[in-house]
Amino acid sequence: MTFARSLLNGLVVRPLAWILIRSEVHGLQNVPDEPFILMVNHCNFLDPGSAMVAILPRSVTLFTKAENLHIPVGGLLLRWYGVIPVHRGEADLRAVRLATEVLAQEDAILLVAPEGTRSYHGRLLPARNGLAFLAARTGVPVLPIGVSGVRDVWVNVRRFRRTQVRVEIGHAFRFRVQGRVRKELLDQMTREAMYQLASLLPSEQWGAYSDLENATEDTLSFLQPGKSNLARTTLSGFQVELESLARACGGG
Repeated sequence: MTFARSLLNGLVVRPLAWILIRSEVHGLQNVPDEPFILMVNHCNFLDPGSAMVAILPRSVTLFTKAENLHIPVGGLLLRWYGVIPVHRGEADLRAVRLATEVLAQEDAILLVAPEGTRSYHGRLLPARNGLAFLAARTGVPVLPIGVSGVRDVWVNVRRFRRTQVRVEIGHAFRFRVQGRVRKELLDQMTREAMYQLASLLPSEQWGAYSDLENATEDTLSFLQPGKSNLARTTLSGFQVELESLARACGGG
């Protein structure tokens, strides 16, 4: 499986990414050395793809809806790549078991798009609890990665242009609670994780998590103590205020 994935990364994923996008990657030093869940927003297929390419050659396991495995050619490539098929609309215990087995492996990375479906408009949708459930079950850290700029990809393809994409790798965290968790607490864990992801995106993409001023971190413990991703929004807002003050004072 590892050989097939490496081969497809070299022959398909990397060349396709080079043709379609020009990536600006920030925060590579934040990628944990241990197994982790890679958390990414999902506007179209390029969001997960851009996050994957940013951390190559590390091997990433993906979820995909089970129907995709029946697509001619594409389904065969997905099987070779070693994805985890998910039957949406039901509690897919087999997918949970396979994901748990993946995260038990040394150096494993499992990519999860917590929104569960593409937003198309680029703004964050309300997330489902699958990521929090898996992280609580396995105890592995979560690495949020915000991807922006992909919405213009098809316009740029028609113009034979590459799309400028920004990949912001945030600070990893663990949930303080592990094992079996009540739904109310899972909801809180999911909400707090999504605020961390939102803070890595431009404000116009915050969507369902636009109220970042209400964000809490009660269930989170950061791998680097004190390195909250929410600090980015505070610093960004402070910078905007400084620029506005400079303009008001005639400073440009």
